[in-house]
Amino acid sequence: MKIEDIKFEQKASQRIYNDYMKRVKKVTSSLSKINQDDIYMEFNSHIYESIQHRNNTNEIDSLLDIIEKLGIPEEVLKPLIADKKLEQATKTFNPVHVFKALILNFTNGVSYVFFFVLYLFLFGFVFLIFAKIFYPSLVGLHIKPHSYSVFILGIVNPESQLKKETIEILGNWFIPVMLLSIVLFYFLITLLLKFKKSINQKTLS
Repeated sequence: MKIEDIKFEQKASQRIYNDYMKRVKKVTSSLSKINQDDIYMEFNSHIYESIQHRNNTNEIDSLLDIIEKLGIPEEVLKPLIADKKLEQATKTFNPVHVFKALILNFTNGVSYVFFFVLYLFLFGFVFLIFAKIFYPSLVGLHIKPHSYSVFILGIVNPESQLKKETIEILGNWFIPVMLLSIVLFYFLITLLLKFKKSINQKTLS
């Protein structure tokens, strides 16, 4: 979608406008193209409508007043970008989008920090997969025979008493189970994040 830039009579006005809209583009660059265009168009339309009703005010003074009311893009757009990024993340399930969305929403509540920690736990599973490749006898799901309430998922010290008292039950199935767990928990956590966002929207509406 091609968005027409506003043409100004004064060169100084054009430079101020171009610089401001460039900043809007830069701030929204992490969002989807549709969201970028929507925000750009909204700012552009507001400036266009306002400049048409400037009456006898000097063009450059009028533009500066409009921009001042709109605010600094890096500040006024921060909450909107955080919300849009979260929406994008919960729709696409893209890990990069999810990570960026959580970073942007850190200041919007402790719950987002909690979700970030949950995602970090998934990296623990990835670590265990690589550890299993290099130390197959020490890594796995270790369970105490006849006492299934005692189990360890991870690495066991070969010299420890626990190593002597437990057996590893998954064997070659450990890596496939870990991979399946990563995918399953990733989708579950992201669905919870989506549910959290929908609750926030209902609360605000």
